[in-house]
Order: sequence, then structure tokens, then C-alpha cells
Amino acid sequence: MGMAKIPVVLWLLGAVLALGVSVSPAQGAKTRYHDFFIKESNHTRLCKERTVLTVNGQFPGPAIYARKGDLVIVNVYNQGDKNITIHWHGVDQPRNPWSDGPEYITQCPIRPGGNFTYRVILSEEEGTLWWHAHSDFDRTTVHGAIVIHPKLGTTFPFKKPHKEIPVILGEWWNADVNHLLEEAQRNGGEINISDANTINGQPGDLFPCSKAGTYKIPVQHGKTYLLRIINAGLSNDLFFSVAGHNLTVVGTDGHYTKPFAVKHIMIAPGQTMDALLEANRADGGRYYMAARTFASNLNIEVNNSTATAIVEYMDDAPGRMAPPEFPTNLPGVNDIDSATAYTAQLRSLGSKDHPVDVPRQVDERMLVTIAVNVLPCAPNETCGGPDGNRQAASLNNVSFVNPSVDILGAYYRSVRGVFDTDFPNKPPFFFNFTDVDNDPVERWATKRGTKVKVVEYGAVVEVVFQDTSILGAENHPMHLHGFTFYVVGRGFGNFDEQKDPATYNLVDPPHQNTVSVPKAGWAAIRFRAANPGVWFMHCHFDRHVVWGMSTVFIVKDGKAPEAKMMPPPPNMPTC
Repeated sequence: MGMAKIPVVLWLLGAVLALGVSVSPAQGAKTRYHDFFIKESNHTRLCKERTVLTVNGQFPGPAIYARKGDLVIVNVYNQGDKNITIHWHGVDQPRNPWSDGPEYITQCPIRPGGNFTYRVILSEEEGTLWWHAHSDFDRTTVHGAIVIHPKLGTTFPFKKPHKEIPVILGEWWNADVNHLLEEAQRNGGEINISDANTINGQPGDLFPCSKAGTYKIPVQHGKTYLLRIINAGLSNDLFFSVAGHNLTVVGTDGHYTKPFAVKHIMIAPGQTMDALLEANRADGGRYYMAARTFASNLNIEVNNSTATAIVEYMDDAPGRMAPPEFPTNLPGVNDIDSATAYTAQLRSLGSKDHPVDVPRQVDERMLVTIAVNVLPCAPNETCGGPDGNRQAASLNNVSFVNPSVDILGAYYRSVRGVFDTDFPNKPPFFFNFTDVDNDPVERWATKRGTKVKVVEYGAVVEVVFQDTSILGAENHPMHLHGFTFYVVGRGFGNFDEQKDPATYNLVDPPHQNTVSVPKAGWAAIRFRAANPGVWFMHCHFDRHVVWGMSTVFIVKDGKAPEAKMMPPPPNMPTC
């Protein structure tokens, strides 16, 4: 046993003694070990070599493969020159917020030269999730796939594919993105857009100096391939399709869906989609796999580029020399109808082995408005935000501020003055939230605070996210740590609490961890707060997180031993 694993064993023993319950993997499951070395490495894109932060020198980073119910131990060694944390996106981490990862929420960051051992507890998840840095803008290049196979003795609820292929969609900046972040934080302005979208780290051969590196997927005629698609980008919703082929969607966010065939998908940052690709072209040949930005708000600058990879039939030698076919069914950059129609088709599988359990009775109802806002520019400062102000964002008009120590540690040790427990259940004022033609300046301002929402263990929570037209309506990918929720309703306009609940799908709604709230519309989620701890909720557009579009749920311990948060590990980083 290596020295790095000793603290983990001590923690496991301490947890057993403290709670009197098992914290080992489920029967038949395994403990899997990984070492992540955070370090700088050189990568060339768009004719420019850059030094970027990576895991084990790889961009994208290494994939983690496991089975449902496994325990994954990841030893993270920070050999870079800045603080960092890692988040296991979509993993519920039952009773274990200590390993969830967001900096200053559940932990202090890992300092240069330091290390931390994460315990990634897989429970009900099955399918595709991902891991990424949760500090500053580091996840631009620090991210990778988590592939969770069925338990031994069980199988996919669809025909076993010939091969599984992670397809990670992302972005590339020619500049150091953290330097851009620092400049934006200094002057209060926007953050420069990326220079290219990417597929598995490559922009594709539509970009200069990119032909040799373009990602290629060899296929054989008659075989079926499972594409595990992840949107790891910081700022772009994406349309995705494969020329000459339909896709059959079978999963999202680590849970199976009722299969449905599409010509394209729309995937928001943070989301994953599992899709089957049938290599059924009798004429063989080469076909572009393409990812294009979907921009719901064209009043702001966006990277509307198209990344490509190439699907090529290996049993068709002449066709491998032909130029790839480009997808004719890839929607335009502002095609909101196509995005809406795709998302509306997502349904939970609802089989005997993968049942649906939508809570019917709600204990806590929240209406949470989403807004891009401003804060006043300080005296003797020049700010680059709207009307000379500082750019901000909010939930229920609270612009979240990270404390200087982590909220989880403060909560666990009853440290006062770190956070307030009065995050509101509804916005402080009501108006026609989605009237895009009426955006008076007096609605732009917000207030800063570190406000959290405290929930009783086991309570059923319904959150209705309401987009607003303040400084421009747009889609928002809202992500909740610690829980997979049911997306029970969606619509455009202002949520009507008298009429809209009658339209909810309580039979087979999609089971997700990141919901795309429609532009000038709303989305309703439900979850049972049966996971004690401190859990971050935020928009997955990273500039919105930096501006304050976040809050925290604190779920109290329940009475039973298995309903209590685990004790902290012995090697938590300190602030």
C-alpha cells in the first residue's frame, strides 16, 4: 500500500467508527485508484504553442472507467504554479461533500506543491459523467470523462455497442484564459471569447494549422458505436451532429433515457449525452462530426465557430481519400426552435431496472430568478461593464461572493461570520421578467452576499428557475452539486404558479444534474434532499459564476446514522 493511500484508510476507519456504518463499495463493486498530476505542458493549436495546465500532461485529461457502485480514489498532486481543485461532475457523493471539489465551497484549494486524496463515491449513476477543475477558469484544459458501466451481471438497456468513444466538446483560447479572467475582474468588464470550439481538444481542419491534429474516428460498416458526448466548454451551448447519419440518444447526465432518433443534439455546458451511431452507410466514405455554437443571445459577442472531427469507414479504402461530407442538418447559431425541440424529447427510461421516482408532494418551493446585472464602479475606478459599471450576475438578486474559507468547514465546525442562511425563496421584487423590450436601468443593479439555503434532511425541494431579460435574456445551464434532479417542467414567458404545474411531467421526466433554462423562460426541477452536506448550485457558464450567479444548499443531517454527513478526512487542504 502506497503512502498516499494511508490517509484514505484512516479516514475510512474513522468514518466507520464515527457512524457505525459501512463506507466500502457496494457488494461486487471495486475500489479503483488513480493519480492525477496537475502540471503545465505545451500544446499547439491554431498555429500557436501555449503552455497550459493539464492532468498527467494530457489535454483533454485521462478518462476514469468504473462500474456502478464503485469507489474511485484519486490522488491529486498539484505540480502547477497556482491553487486548484477538482470536481466530479454529476457524482452525487452521498454523505461525502468533502470530496466534491468547488473551491471555497467544500474545500480550500490545493496549493502548489500540495496534494489531496478525493474519494469519489459512485451510487446510482450509470452512463457518462465527467471531472473538471473547479477553480478560476482552470477547467478550460483540466477536464476528462468519467465512464460508468453497468454492474457486473447486468448490461446496457440497449444493444451492446461495438466500441465506446468519449467525445469531449470544449474551447481553446490563444491567450492565457486565467490572465483574461484576472483582467476582467480588475476592470469589471466582459471576458474575451474563445478562439475556437474543439472536439477532443482539437478545433478540426476548418481552422488554420489544424488538419494534422484533427480527431478521427475509424468505424466499420454495420457496427454500432456509443458516443459519450460531454460539453466541457466554459461559455457555449453547442449543436452536434454527424454528417450522413442519425443519432439515437440513450442517456443524459449519467442516467438512461427512452431512446429517440435525432439528426442533431443540443448540449449545454456541464451536460452529457449518450448517443448511438450506426455505421450504416453502404457507400462508406468520410463524414464530419461537427459542433457549432448555439447562441440564444446574439446581443453579446459569441464564438460562433464550428469544430470538426472525422468519422471514416475503414473498410472503404477509396473513400478514405475523399474529402469529408459536412452535415447539412446542423442548425444555425441562433436556431432556438431546434434547441427547444431537441430538449423536449428527453425522457427518463422508466424501466424495471431503471425506475422513475418523481416526488409528488413538495415541502419547499423556490422561485429563483436568473439575471446578469451590474455593481457600481468604485470611486476613482474606470469599469468596463454596462454603462460604466462593474459586470455582475445574480440569483434572486443576490450576487454570490466566495468567502475566504470554505463554507463546508465553517458549517461543520460552527464557525460564524462566513455565510448567511437567508437566501430568499423568491425574488425581492416581481415584474414582467421576460419583457425583452422593457429593461429599465433601475433593474440592473444587484447586491453582493454569501447567502445559503438551509434544508431539512429528506425534504422535497422544487426549484423553478426563471430567466429574466435584465441586460439580455439567454439560456442558462444550471447545475446542482450533490443531487440528480428531475426536470419536471419547462416553458417560455413568466412562470404561472396557478397554471404551469398542471403541465408538469411527473411520469418520466429526464433525470439530470444540469438543466438548460430556456431564454426568456423557466424550468422546474424536483429533488429529495436526502444527501446531508454543503452543495453548490450555479450557472455553468463560467463567467456567470465569477460574476455571482450561484448559491449553496446546506442539507442538515437526518436522525439515522446513514443519514448523517461523514466526518472530514485528515488531509483537507487549508486556506
